[in-house]
Amino acid sequence: MADKRQFDFADSSGRVLGVERETPGTGSPLSAVEPQVERKDGMILNMGPSHPSTHGVLRIVLELDGEMVKGAWPDVGYLHRGDEKIAESMTYTQFIPYTDRLDYLAPLANNVAYALAVEKLLGIDRELPLRCQYIRVICCELARISSHLLGIGSWAMDVGAMTVFLLTFTEREKIYNLCESLTGARFTTSYTRIGGLARDLPHGWTDACRKFLGEVVVTINEVDQLLTKNRIWVDRTRGLGVIPRQMAVDYALTGPNLRGSGVNYDVRKALPYLVYDRLDFDVPLGSVGDCYDRYLIRMEEMRQSVRIIHQCLDQLPDGPVNHPDFKISLPPKESVETKMEELIHHFILATQGVNAPPGEVYFGAENPKGELGFYINSRGGGTPYRLKIRSPSFVTLSVLPQLLPGHMISDIVSILGSLDFVMGECDR
Repeated sequence: MADKRQFDFADSSGRVLGVERETPGTGSPLSAVEPQVERKDGMILNMGPSHPSTHGVLRIVLELDGEMVKGAWPDVGYLHRGDEKIAESMTYTQFIPYTDRLDYLAPLANNVAYALAVEKLLGIDRELPLRCQYIRVICCELARISSHLLGIGSWAMDVGAMTVFLLTFTEREKIYNLCESLTGARFTTSYTRIGGLARDLPHGWTDACRKFLGEVVVTINEVDQLLTKNRIWVDRTRGLGVIPRQMAVDYALTGPNLRGSGVNYDVRKALPYLVYDRLDFDVPLGSVGDCYDRYLIRMEEMRQSVRIIHQCLDQLPDGPVNHPDFKISLPPKESVETKMEELIHHFILATQGVNAPPGEVYFGAENPKGELGFYINSRGGGTPYRLKIRSPSFVTLSVLPQLLPGHMISDIVSILGSLDFVMGECDR
């Protein structure tokens, strides 16, 4: 007999709402909790770094007993570019394009997280124009939808559901069209600036965004119908890759992978930034922590992102999109060409960067993959003395030695898809 378990989400008032779903009474690999296996006669197999289901250049060294995984050791760093060291020789603004290349599936959200860290160092994070804050939230939630569409689409294709991949990527192309009209680029946007944005919304952009929101909801519902009760999908996800609540906390997981294990922590709710405290949205929570829970979490998060963007478009005020202090934000072009003081400010910002005070700050934002954090150590001037990136994908992969043992080789593909990591952010 199948038992019942609860799929919960906490709403904005703290209530917990639930939807029951059936699951097998047995089948969870208990050995995934305690995978301490002595290496004796197992076969060693390299999975990656060019395996298509590792979603990038991840290499996992597997110890096998037949088809059963006895040990797993992730080997990262194949995409390491030294981003954190590069930041020490660049102004704060010059480093913005490098944040695009972290989670390159959500560059708009990376830009915002980094800019907020620098603005916290400058002490202006609560002084940003309201219009700028709403536009940044719209960008972050579009990035969340785009990232989850790719995550679920590629994960479904990994286990054989090609139709889902085609549906989700069709919607992502629409997001790229919105990004292109907003930023001039489809992939690496570099839209955010310290103290504001590169430019305001173009004419007609909000109408195009509303049109997209209406269409993406239809696609999300279609994917729901194709996967959620599909026997093959359920067999490949339910009861696999169980991350118990305590393990998720011990390994410092964040984002959907943490909430899939039932831990109610979302940076947008716990430590609100921008205008998230003005918006009404729910935080979905899992109950078992398996691949199926993590799938349901991301599906619901896309619906909540649509809900958030609708509210932002409804509440979007008029006004400037950049901080009024020209020692922080570039002056308007027409003023630079006609006034000496603005020309001097422009010259100083372009050549030396914003003059940040000495000190150290940390800011973490709720990115699609989890909490993306930036630690900045400043000794004054226009460049950081030290910059450290807390990449959620790197943290997520640390759980693999505990998670994979006790599963079959074929299960690894589904488990990796459910974790939804990106190696550009992991290796930095």
